[in-house]
Amino acid sequence: MASLILTDIAASISELKANPMKVVASGEGLPIAVLNRNEPAFYCVPAKAYEAMMELIDDMELLELVKKRADEESVKVSLDDL
Repeated sequence: MASLILTDIAASISELKANPMKVVASGEGLPIAVLNRNEPAFYCVPAKAYEAMMELIDDMELLELVKKRADEESVKVSLDDL
């Protein structure tokens, strides 16, 4: 059965066990598909890439909230009132 691999770089679980940091470094900051019997078992995502993904997800959630509130009636407020 064919599997979709969503990265340019893949490594076997055996390679990951033997030298995890070498496998991570081979991705040059990008995620790596870890294969078990030539099927993707999981993705190894470096910390910076994970943080960037989480920021993107947060931004998408905020954008959805902004879109929902775009048509709401605005309220005028002066700084003196605050």
